[in-house]
Amino acid sequence: MERQLFAWGANSYGQLGLGHKEDVLVPQALKDVSCECQDIASIAGGGGHSAVTTGTGQLFVCGHNKDGQLGLNHTEDVLHFTLCTALSGFCVKQVACGWDFTIILVESGLVLSCGSNSFGQLGLPQISSPCLIPQKIESLKEKVVNVAAGLRHALAATGLEDVKVKAVAAGSYHSVSLTDEGHLYVWGSNKHGQLVSRDIFLAEPKKIDTQCFSHEKIGAVWSGWTHLVAQTAVGMGRNEKPVVCWITEAGKVFTWGRMDYGQLGRQVVVPSGQQSTASEQSLELLCNIPGLVPCLNGASQCLKYVVLSFGQYKAKAAAAFALWNLPLPGQVIHESEGMYSDTFFEKKEKQQSHLHSAALSAVPPYRPVRDLI
Repeated sequence: MERQLFAWGANSYGQLGLGHKEDVLVPQALKDVSCECQDIASIAGGGGHSAVTTGTGQLFVCGHNKDGQLGLNHTEDVLHFTLCTALSGFCVKQVACGWDFTIILVESGLVLSCGSNSFGQLGLPQISSPCLIPQKIESLKEKVVNVAAGLRHALAATGLEDVKVKAVAAGSYHSVSLTDEGHLYVWGSNKHGQLVSRDIFLAEPKKIDTQCFSHEKIGAVWSGWTHLVAQTAVGMGRNEKPVVCWITEAGKVFTWGRMDYGQLGRQVVVPSGQQSTASEQSLELLCNIPGLVPCLNGASQCLKYVVLSFGQYKAKAAAAFALWNLPLPGQVIHESEGMYSDTFFEKKEKQQSHLHSAALSAVPPYRPVRDLI
């Protein structure tokens, strides 16, 4: 089946790559893409810009470019995905987009960055003004295997003391790392319980107890602005079938952190059974511990790459909309379909005016998860 690139949401800077700046309420396929969709390896999104990498190591970018975050040596917004020619001598392995900056990992293990450096997020202390062309971060002496970008900070994984780091992810003010042993370490802001701790802030990495994940090892982790998603490793903890594609029968999906936009993709149940009268504070406390997303248990999706970009406002609700096939703002979420029913959704949905998402899909958008089981 032919793969297509879909984009939707806020488009104030042309970050959807559709050639205009009008918001898009329903996923639209990009018809004028500089690179072949069949060759797209990954997608990433920042506050108002987007980036895709190809299997041949090229980087294509579009959207907001006020601080040179597209690495194109100018500051004009770009409405179509455009090749970053400044990286022609490199084979791009991964890209991470922050609010107004971009972090690029190349095959050799080197890391480059461009965009705003107002908080030192580029790792380039010699540059005070916006960086319009990707520059090598000289202070990273070891070979980097994974990168991530938060609101105004960046991460590069080479190792965590005696622990071998497999991947890193970043939210607005928190960070998370996944080790080869399948353990998660978190640090930073814990304002919304996303660090599974009673402390409001963690200055050093802290391991999340495996009991939170039914003692199964974690195989992948993603971070929204203020919430986290983790998938248990395939074949660990149970005798299940091997990997089929993105989420397999052996993987469980856990979510935790902020929940007031339905971004956890699950119903929050108050132990007393009085959910209808539970206060907002009580519901938030229940989201400080990783919980299973029931509708994804045993699911097997034919989506090889589903990548969410991270829009402008608060809670990364757009990530939940794409990941769990949840409705867009303004549509109804039905409990009967196994999705999260948000008590506070209606009064806050109008605030979500600056979100955008992208997904590389092998199936039509909005196909219910249950149809893929």
